[in-house]
Amino acid sequence: MHPSADLTDPRGDDVYALWDRLAEFSAGDGDAALTHLLTALCAMVAAQNALWAVTVRLPSPAPKDPLLGWRPRLVRLLHPVPAMAASVQEQFDTLWSSDVDLSQILAVSGDEPFRTRLLFSALPPEWFEGAHYRRHYLDVGHADSISVRCAINDDVRIHLFVFRDIQAPRFSERDSNLLGFVMRGLRWFYRQQLLSHGLLIANAPLTSAERKVLLGLLDGHTEKQIAQKLDQSPNTTHFHVKSIYAKFNVRNRSTLAALWLGKLR
Repeated sequence: MHPSADLTDPRGDDVYALWDRLAEFSAGDGDAALTHLLTALCAMVAAQNALWAVTVRLPSPAPKDPLLGWRPRLVRLLHPVPAMAASVQEQFDTLWSSDVDLSQILAVSGDEPFRTRLLFSALPPEWFEGAHYRRHYLDVGHADSISVRCAINDDVRIHLFVFRDIQAPRFSERDSNLLGFVMRGLRWFYRQQLLSHGLLIANAPLTSAERKVLLGLLDGHTEKQIAQKLDQSPNTTHFHVKSIYAKFNVRNRSTLAALWLGKLR
């Protein structure tokens, strides 16, 4: 599906305001920016919750892997209520087993660079009578969803899901088109989110401590300021900085910033 904007839709102004607001977040506020995005998307389509995920393709998937090598690398829930968090963890665990659901297979199928899907259009009627829908939708208070998928390259994709509860009406094609329009204009944002976790560019995943230091570097703080903010010794901060540079294959902060600004391949 190729979403288009309805210029007469009053929500169009909200879209442009959202894009502008996301561009105002500093490099060190990537987590806050993502929360703002998910909150705004839920408000636009009257959704109850949202899930944002990065999936990567395994370098050597099993020959008969129904998911074609695709697995989640990062998952973020807007409202990580216990029931929903448990459902997400349970689904994550099944991705490494033989018990893969049709909805999970369809989520990774196809090579479209960009795609939106309404749950009730994507899956057959009998699926809604099955155990997966009951456990991971009805049991956590959801009844419907829209999914948006955006390919960053051949091996990395962004997935968004927004959910409505049982009492709410089903999502419409108009809702799907609006989400698609918003998400399609944010490839720069996804790239920054991935860089902040060391994905795409880094030679190895960043540790939690390294990511905190990285965000401080990108925000223009000195190593001393970062050490004070994170309540760690300057030597520890310097060790993390050196590790970050090595993982990104850069020698200094200016080259690291150039990666962030998209000036280097």
